Amino acid sequence: MSNEIMTGASALVKSLEHAGVDVMFGIPGGAILPAYDPIFDSKIRHILVRHEQGAGHAATGYAQATGRVGVCIATSGPGATNLVTPLADAQMDSVPIVAITGQVASGAIGTDAFQEADIRGITMPVTKHNFLVTDPSQISKAIAEAFHIAGTGRPGAVLVDIAKDALQMKTEFVHHKNVNLGGYHPIMEPTAQSIRDAARLIAESKQPVLYIGGGAIKSNSQKELLKLAELTGAPVVTTLMARGVFPDSHPQHLGMPGMHGTVAAVTALQKADLLITLGARFDDRVTGKLSTFAVNAKIIHADIDPAEIGKNRRADVALIGDLTASIQALIPAIKNEFKKSQPDLTPWLKQAYGWRERFPLGFDQPNDGSVSPQYVIERIGQIAGPDAIYVAGVGQHQMWASQFIKYENPRTWLNSGGLGTMGYAVPAAMGAKVGAPDKVVWAIDGDGCFQMTNQELVTCALNNIPIKVAVINNESLGMVRQWQTLFYNERYSNTELHSKRIPDFAKLADAMGCVGLSCDSTADVNKTIEAAMAINDRPVVVDFSVFKDAMVWPMVAAGTSNDEIVNARSLAPIWDSQEL
Repeated sequence: MSNEIMTGASALVKSLEHAGVDVMFGIPGGAILPAYDPIFDSKIRHILVRHEQGAGHAATGYAQATGRVGVCIATSGPGATNLVTPLADAQMDSVPIVAITGQVASGAIGTDAFQEADIRGITMPVTKHNFLVTDPSQISKAIAEAFHIAGTGRPGAVLVDIAKDALQMKTEFVHHKNVNLGGYHPIMEPTAQSIRDAARLIAESKQPVLYIGGGAIKSNSQKELLKLAELTGAPVVTTLMARGVFPDSHPQHLGMPGMHGTVAAVTALQKADLLITLGARFDDRVTGKLSTFAVNAKIIHADIDPAEIGKNRRADVALIGDLTASIQALIPAIKNEFKKSQPDLTPWLKQAYGWRERFPLGFDQPNDGSVSPQYVIERIGQIAGPDAIYVAGVGQHQMWASQFIKYENPRTWLNSGGLGTMGYAVPAAMGAKVGAPDKVVWAIDGDGCFQMTNQELVTCALNNIPIKVAVINNESLGMVRQWQTLFYNERYSNTELHSKRIPDFAKLADAMGCVGLSCDSTADVNKTIEAAMAINDRPVVVDFSVFKDAMVWPMVAAGTSNDEIVNARSLAPIWDSQEL
């Protein structure tokens, strides 16, 4: 039976259907317009966003919440360039998304035609791979390969740029079921020798730490990770991108490491003799000054991306492969080693858990009677519970949400970790809610971040996507202001937003078809959150007026050693050389 003849645009939509796409976020325009005609008849849900950046972050939020490939679509030129930030954001955090962009007609490429941009060249440094398709017969192949690349190995962002005439021309549709790309064969199974070497190091270690990164969520390794942790008995730290993959309530969990991590997690990494590093990349926000990071520790580094091995820190043993497969192979090997000899971790655990008890996360209530932002976020977490999805923007509110909400499950904490993209929260929450419609989704946003992408609340209102947004309104770019307080003699250059006066966020929410609420009293925090929780037929925005000078603690100042972690405005290190 011969294949069906159709336009390139129809082949595009049919290819997306074959890829299992159920929703995509986008905005039409001239170059991509031919694709929007068959989209009209497709079973794929298209959500018309208000800005292409919103489409990209929504695709990311969808992917992070579901584990599936997120899809966004835009036209050429400015439509495509508006996707650059979310593409870079997704790539940095290893999130599988496919972006489809229209391009000017193939004969006009390179002529500076109307709304032309070399989006393939622009995005090459910030995507896992990208395509320029000028032949309609190659559209279905490119889409199949894009989804394969985005969703396999280390996930990432892939862009498919399609010339307008390729969308308009006729072609014979071919469904590409099996994709086999020369040169692209992710390693899935670690070598037997590396597993034995890793197990031996674990059996010899007296001060091990399980250092868990976002790769553990990408590989759905939570069950295997729990078994490994309980087998080894080692303390566990989960990075900003890994929150929830190991339960906060588990007695072995020390919390989050890094610039604003717990004292126990940061110190345990520094004092360890072995880091069992699973799906983490030794990011600068975790290591602090790299030359001073965990100087006495041997390194087991498990990652699916060989390029991460030795990139920042030399590995004594590399486990290259799918993380779930690596842990599954490691568990029996460790059991075998433990039959010969098993280290006594009692002194180490007493020390590490002692740090946790001595330096718990906490916050002070403001002296002026204003609302504590940490309290607001903590109460949202307690009222909404661990089954809700929490999505944060970037800045102080992001750190407080990572610290004061208790995470028990993977894919319940979404944030922009690597790129640190302001404006991420609202559209990403929208995408998460579309992907997980039965979950309560809270966007924890700052007043600065919120003013970048809040127009997507219109999209939510019109498309029955009832997210909940908490605006932690301290009238400023809070994290930058904190640095100005600590390091720039309180010279607050261009960080004052005056957002308790303009705009009125509650009225703005009402104007966009949402329910707008306000809270400026600690006594009203609980009932305001509960009121927001009771509204499930529309998006809700709560403007929490909070204390302006609240700071994120603990803190390791940029460029300093983790040994210099501080817990107060005096910036006096918690540890002196003798005590540590």
